[in-house]
Amino acid sequence: MSRARTFADLATASEAGSLANRNMVINGAMNIAQRGTSATGVPTSAKYYPTVDRFAIEAANTAGRLTMTQEAITDLSGFNNAIKLDCTTADTSVAAAEYGVFTYIIEAQDCQKMMKGHSDAKAVTLSFYVKGTAKTYMIEMQDADNNRHNTQQFSVTSDWTRVVLTFAGDTTGKFNDDNGQGIILHLWFHGGSTYTGGTYTANTWAGVTTNNRAAGIGSFFSSTDNEFFITGVQLELGEVATPFEDEEVGKTLARCQRYYHKIDATVAYTRYAVGQAESTTQAEVYYEHPVEMRAKPTLGQTGTASNYAVYQNAGVIACSAVPQINSAQTKKMGVINPTVSSGMTQGEALIFLSNNNTDSYIEYIAEL
Repeated sequence: MSRARTFADLATASEAGSLANRNMVINGAMNIAQRGTSATGVPTSAKYYPTVDRFAIEAANTAGRLTMTQEAITDLSGFNNAIKLDCTTADTSVAAAEYGVFTYIIEAQDCQKMMKGHSDAKAVTLSFYVKGTAKTYMIEMQDADNNRHNTQQFSVTSDWTRVVLTFAGDTTGKFNDDNGQGIILHLWFHGGSTYTGGTYTANTWAGVTTNNRAAGIGSFFSSTDNEFFITGVQLELGEVATPFEDEEVGKTLARCQRYYHKIDATVAYTRYAVGQAESTTQAEVYYEHPVEMRAKPTLGQTGTASNYAVYQNAGVIACSAVPQINSAQTKKMGVINPTVSSGMTQGEALIFLSNNNTDSYIEYIAEL
């Protein structure tokens, strides 16, 4: 892109009032992966976040499987990471109700700038870089509050290409001003006739019609030779795709931690939290989140009680049950109840920690 073109695009963005903080997508450069850099056997559940923060996989009823990785890249100027999807198990006998979707969700209160449901609703432009096995896929922009959607197809080739899709403003249906789901970006990569058997109409807002959601796409699960790479995801106001908005990694991490935060046991006896014994068998410990979370989080752990312990009076006592979240938690403060079979001194301080291993972790989850 020429410097003159870059300045012109930035000027257009400035006129729309969005020169700074243009990108409504967090971690669009795929730099943060708190859960890990690779997940095999995906998908295994209806919706979950395997690797790179804020990007989920949704799927059901398919035998197709993939590996999702945070891939280091050197062949795209300005970017060091991408998400790679690699088909590991094909599904060539596609039943009607099968689907596979790559998903990003934006809080409703962060979508207010689109002025959706008003007479002066604003267009938005989605851009991203892709390469991989040549296929046609679908982007579905869904309004979760009003059950409306707008779809546009795009194609992938073996070379990096910037896809730019402008979605018209929608004068029907206002977003709730809350921390729930607002805009959902679905990248459809697999679907049976329930989702693909309708008619593709580009860039038109309408009530969700199920068989139009992925009409005309190819299937990522058609062959184990199929690959798909994506990075540089940006959603911004206006009808122009401006240059990708780079962001300091520390700022991106903090924004991701609003939805998910993980503490890995990087050394034996990693400290997770401090508190006190409420009885000889149950403790209450406290952990201040790095940032205020979107909602009161759920707690994730390994599922093995013996991975965890408490340290009190110069002794380590193994947990007899997996740690549980306490209802007294807030969006700012995690409160956990570790349990042991016996041995704690009621009222005395203690530390909650990993039990001489580097396999355990504690994760706080407030995803949309």
